[in-house]
Amino acid sequence: MKFYTSYCEQRPVRLSEKTRRFAYDSLQHKYGADTMQTPYVKLDHIENYDELTPLEQYNAAIHEIVTKAPVRICQDELISGAATLGLAISHLVPAVRNQDISTAMPSVSHLTVDFETVLKKGVNGIKQDVESALQKASGERERAFLNSARHCIDCFEIWHCRYLEALKDKAGFEQNYANLQRVPFQPASSFYEAVQSIWFTFAFIRLCGNWPGIGRIDYILGDYLKKDLAQGRLTYEQAREILAHFFIKGCEWVRGGDYGSGDAQHYQNIVLAGVDTDGKEIANEVTYLVLDILEELGISDFPTTVRLNSDSPQQLLKRTAEVIRHGGGVVAVYNEDLILDSLTKYGYSPDEARRFANDGCWEVQVPGKTYFTYIPFDALQVLQTDALKQYENVDFSSFEDLYAAFCQALRTKIENIYEMIVRNLERKTDGWDWKPAVPCTVVSLFEQGCIQKGRSYLEGGPVYTVASPHIGGVADVANSLYAIQKLVYEEEKLSFSELMQILKNNWDDCEPLRRYVQTHYVYYGNDNDEADGLAARILDDFADCCKALDGRCPFRFPGGVSTFGRQLEWRPMRLACPHGRKAGEILAGNLSPTPDTDMEGATAVIRSYCKADLTRQVTGAALDVKLFPSLIKGQEGTDAIISLLQGFLKLGGCFMQLDVIDNQTLKDAQEHPENYQTLSVRVSGWNARFVTLNREWQDMIIERTSQEKWR
Repeated sequence: MKFYTSYCEQRPVRLSEKTRRFAYDSLQHKYGADTMQTPYVKLDHIENYDELTPLEQYNAAIHEIVTKAPVRICQDELISGAATLGLAISHLVPAVRNQDISTAMPSVSHLTVDFETVLKKGVNGIKQDVESALQKASGERERAFLNSARHCIDCFEIWHCRYLEALKDKAGFEQNYANLQRVPFQPASSFYEAVQSIWFTFAFIRLCGNWPGIGRIDYILGDYLKKDLAQGRLTYEQAREILAHFFIKGCEWVRGGDYGSGDAQHYQNIVLAGVDTDGKEIANEVTYLVLDILEELGISDFPTTVRLNSDSPQQLLKRTAEVIRHGGGVVAVYNEDLILDSLTKYGYSPDEARRFANDGCWEVQVPGKTYFTYIPFDALQVLQTDALKQYENVDFSSFEDLYAAFCQALRTKIENIYEMIVRNLERKTDGWDWKPAVPCTVVSLFEQGCIQKGRSYLEGGPVYTVASPHIGGVADVANSLYAIQKLVYEEEKLSFSELMQILKNNWDDCEPLRRYVQTHYVYYGNDNDEADGLAARILDDFADCCKALDGRCPFRFPGGVSTFGRQLEWRPMRLACPHGRKAGEILAGNLSPTPDTDMEGATAVIRSYCKADLTRQVTGAALDVKLFPSLIKGQEGTDAIISLLQGFLKLGGCFMQLDVIDNQTLKDAQEHPENYQTLSVRVSGWNARFVTLNREWQDMIIERTSQEKWR
């Protein structure tokens, strides 16, 4: 059994043969194929279903799910529980009428739920909170939600009892049964119970169609393991085996085949290390166990981000680099110092800021307390369509006039996004209220604030409600403006209107000029202060637009930077660019350079990216860096990755996704997918096995520039 690596050496072997076989079978679609055998439960038999309220229909669906979904126990599994209905993989509540999938309710993602409370209080503690809230509730809407919460906990108990019955007297599963007799309904009392409690709760939430993130697993589990090790209840190696099964079970939706943006896009992200609420580093035994497991198995279904800071232990930097060098983009990094500065400047207390995790991709949020949504848009389209009127009858006497027109178009775009968000609210005499939304009681149980307020996750229940505009195409806009500034206003090689006509004609019959702008100017990503300064200026003006609207309604309105692969979606609307690109080309992802414009190596890319004040992008700004495998051979290569991480921190980066792969391997995988079933790549906020991406997504990954040198 080999797990693919881009590194010159095979992955280490630490786990037992049984555990490695379980991982290999899971990655080879064994359990994902099984999940697809039962896509959903049926609601046809429920009398007067159409006369029920949406919340009553939801309650009925959850009951059918927990009573009818298959119970699955995998051979040799050390923890139990599963999400066994295939339609949940499609981000839907897997219950339908008349075999019509369109009748399934949408579900919830982009949140990290509150597993810490589950471990400390147990689900029975949450149930007590529901009962207390019901006694105090006076409004009909609040009581309906809280009754739904009570119902969903009862359903969770039914699902739990079905597993206990299946495990009872089953040879080889005595410990699984013993653990589940306590958790997740009672507080966890050991590391093994804690892992089982998180998994069973997570799997139940997924069974109901939702895609939650895990969050700071080492912070949540660290004390349990430390205590068990000190008391001799288990060894470090036994703990590794138990935790490995958590990651392996997370591959239960791996199906193989072609799934557009990949088969691992379920937002079940994990965050490691960083400081606690007192400012003390929490990197612990669980941190290093997770890195051990990722290094050995290369499982990409839990994209993991390490919170690094200026005082991070050298061991943490070293182990992070050693995992990164195997490729797959499984481990990314946050600059914790910058993010804490950003969150506190924005208005979060230092205590809350230090809790940060993400929403299931990489957008920063306070876990277990935050409703989050992001609204992406293409800034290049704002420039081309709104400011430059698709190159029709437009002219500017100076570069500053042009830039002012772009800023006005950008401001209008953000105002339109704000108005779209406000439509979820209604103005009342005593303030704002949330309009009724799609029922989502199961996730609401595990978000602080919902039970206390008697409101669901989608109706203002969580402590924080965040709607974040996300700007994309920043590098493309900066490069376009830079080329115009040079070509028209400084070098005066042609007039503005002449350039617009050339762009309107998609550079036809102007190949020498197109090659000139492609090769003569040094664009964003090459440590050129002029081009990089334009990108920084765009981001500052974008942040100003968001800030001007923030605080006007219950939604927080911070900005961020991302594309999440939407370069493909935006491609048909993109016109020819002043920096030499023709209409419809796939351009920059996230805050990364436009493909094939970054010529000076990885450190130059990081320097360009860090010239912006990234604290102003409160929900984050992602940088993608693809390293050529020859760069990271041996100890020198590992040291080089460590230096890259340290430079990223020192220069003021925010979030960096590193992948190690060469394009020749990817092209071979396109032609011979059977040889690369476990080859993982970082797509954007998620990883995917390369062979499960469709051809268009694969080509986008290949087109990213591979950095073949340091600088």
